Amino acid sequence: MLSQSSTTDCHLNTVTGENRVCLFDTIRGFTIVSMVAFHTTYDLVYLYGCQIPWFTVGPAQELWRISISWVFLSLAGWMTSLSRDNVRRAYLYSAAAFIIWVATTIASVDTPISFGILFCMAGSTWAWVLMKRTTSKTIERHPFMLSIFFIVTFLVFYRIPRHIYDVSGLAWLGFPSAGFSSGDYYPLIPFSFLYLAFSVLGNAWKQQGHTYPEWTYRNWCPVLSFIGTKSLPIYLLHQVAILAVLQFILG
Repeated sequence: MLSQSSTTDCHLNTVTGENRVCLFDTIRGFTIVSMVAFHTTYDLVYLYGCQIPWFTVGPAQELWRISISWVFLSLAGWMTSLSRDNVRRAYLYSAAAFIIWVATTIASVDTPISFGILFCMAGSTWAWVLMKRTTSKTIERHPFMLSIFFIVTFLVFYRIPRHIYDVSGLAWLGFPSAGFSSGDYYPLIPFSFLYLAFSVLGNAWKQQGHTYPEWTYRNWCPVLSFIGTKSLPIYLLHQVAILAVLQFILG
């Protein structure tokens, strides 16, 4: 493990006394920047009527969205192996998801977010806590088979068109009715399977005694790693900031 005195190390975790694995913060920070850029582009197109053909025609928008949300869910899943209290994380995600729902409903700028990515992280973290308490031996004995099962299940359900469902009251689970709409939609099916796959892998890494390579502790990009440590408040506030700036510039 790297020395605390190195200027390129991440800060020391004062609770555990261990150095922080900066790589996760850097990846999260980069993804946060990408998210802000994505939502800025989205607002320019759909709220201000700007013509950005590459964003509205072809697969670019969907691929960009995937590169953000799938990384967030995978990282959040892996973080269950490093978290000191996953129950607390679940409560935090739940509160943040509720705040997003209330704010977007009141603001009425775009379609309110009912079951967005923070809701998915909350539900997936609760699912992981329940799994650990009820099936811990299975997780420990067959982590790779279980993670492969989750990934395959995620991909299978991801490819099933949602419009074939018409189930009232189960949009949160992944069965939206014909009239359901949400500005950001990440139901538990299929997205919790991606989260749980990386939860299993991260905990298997930890339980089998693996250590992170020394270079993962290095703070290669302090700006991105700092942003990565502030991901939740940035997520909660970034749309307000984007809309304020766009309104000031474009009127």
